Amino acid sequence: MRVELLAGLVTALALIPETISFSVVAGVDPAVGLFASFTISAVIAFTGGRPAMISAAAGSMALVAAPLVRDHGVQYLFAATIGVGLLMFVLGMLGVARLIRFVPRTVMIGFVNALAILIFMAQMPHVFTDHWVVYPLVAGGIAVLLVLPRLTKALPAPLAAVALLTLVATTFDLGAPTVGDEGELPDGLPVPGLPDIPLTLETARILAPYVLALTAVGLLETLLTAQIVDRMTDTRHDANREAWGLGVANVVNGFLGGMAGCAMIGQTILNVSAGGRGRLSTFAAGGFLLLLVLPLHAVVGLIPMAALAAVMMVVAVMTFDWNSVRPATLRRMPRGETLVMVATVAVVVPSRNLAYGVLVGVVLAALLFTRKAARLVNVTSVLDPDGGVRIYAVQGPLFFASTNELVTAFDYAHDPPRVVIDLSDADVLDSAAAAALDDVLHRYAERGRTAEITGVDRGSAAALRSMPSYASGHQA
Repeated sequence: MRVELLAGLVTALALIPETISFSVVAGVDPAVGLFASFTISAVIAFTGGRPAMISAAAGSMALVAAPLVRDHGVQYLFAATIGVGLLMFVLGMLGVARLIRFVPRTVMIGFVNALAILIFMAQMPHVFTDHWVVYPLVAGGIAVLLVLPRLTKALPAPLAAVALLTLVATTFDLGAPTVGDEGELPDGLPVPGLPDIPLTLETARILAPYVLALTAVGLLETLLTAQIVDRMTDTRHDANREAWGLGVANVVNGFLGGMAGCAMIGQTILNVSAGGRGRLSTFAAGGFLLLLVLPLHAVVGLIPMAALAAVMMVVAVMTFDWNSVRPATLRRMPRGETLVMVATVAVVVPSRNLAYGVLVGVVLAALLFTRKAARLVNVTSVLDPDGGVRIYAVQGPLFFASTNELVTAFDYAHDPPRVVIDLSDADVLDSAAAAALDDVLHRYAERGRTAEITGVDRGSAAALRSMPSYASGHQA
């Protein structure tokens, strides 16, 4: 219990500056992100399917939600958060979380890299300001974040950097922009309530794309983070429970006036590295976050934005998978996989929508895989010594993309009176392949030849039942 509580405390200390930064990215008061982080952590500790994982107001969700807040206001964000929670709950109960296995690794790498780029870019307005003192503060914060971990791990570097820069800024009255300038900080517990928005079809039209995008991004980052924890702890998570559990947390969060959240990769790794293994560490992270912020809200308001910008810039650099863009890695990686990774990033960065990038990446990866799999079909033939029978051996997956190669692989005009098509090393995967084989049989029948299909396994037989010629005796 002591280790779990200490891990939660360390994680809470790291959560404070990043949660405030993400609130600024989303365009809401710091109180919204801080309360969201507390609520989600406290609820997911009981409902989640991956112990020791930290879920809170995440940067990926903030980036997607920012246009909604900018164009329609924070009340629409609260409504979207409730919608996201309901959709996550339904998807989790339906078992959709298992579909994460269909997201290729290169798409996940592109997702993480794009997230890092967007987080870094979101700090630029706080770095390039009219206050010249911001530049040395940012530089000093980055120096602390890079040097302190080499000297000691007893004190979280983000907390040390924020505390030191706040001390310098207030002692010398530098006049740099502060967290207090960004909005109201919490001085009491949140009060439950309904979002103040009109219940109209127009409201639904506005919210729907954001609910879908936030749900997709939240589930993807959450399940990706769960896999990372699985590898770190040699345990397994319940993906469906994590999905619906996060949905419950977001519903509660929305009614308490919080922004949508999901798992946070950096804080989760910090919690596990500090010894967190159970649900207590997750709950403690949220509890300590609230206990630290409420009594110290006046002090938190003095934190210079330059300090938070420095923290988030370093987080972005550490989040980026630098190994994926090293020349040696790119030389080893197939060009198609590199293209998928680059395409994912190229769509996300200008659109600032992680869901679009993942969708494009998955579709592109599927197309490239289909193209590659279609080339695996191989048809060879041998002629019977008597010259009366030709046997064709078909190898590889037969599906819609390989039908053209299959139909043109036979010598209809010159084959002997009897033809045998051996599918012992082939798999008929869909009705398109079955139709192609039926076309082959009909072409032979039109020329007065008999064609027979043999070597069909159980899986292929199910697809071939739609062929009249196969069902009537495997031949034409």
